[in-house]
Amino acid sequence: MAKGKDVRVTVILECTNCTRNSANRNGANKESMSIGISRYITQKNRHNTPSRLELLKFCPFCYKHTIHGEIKK
Repeated sequence: MAKGKDVRVTVILECTNCTRNSANRNGANKESMSIGISRYITQKNRHNTPSRLELLKFCPFCYKHTIHGEIKK
């Protein structure tokens, strides 16, 4: 039988650099602003990694590798 809580859960990773830039859009220069926010979908084991997941992934809007942190669904 299936258990109540699955061990592996799907998580969404979001670029921390893009989210900071989108919050400061008021006085930012248009060339330095990102057009979107990079997001990745992955899975993690809830028992082995109970804290929020942070991975170094490539952001196509920043054109470099940045830290992508787990966000709520």
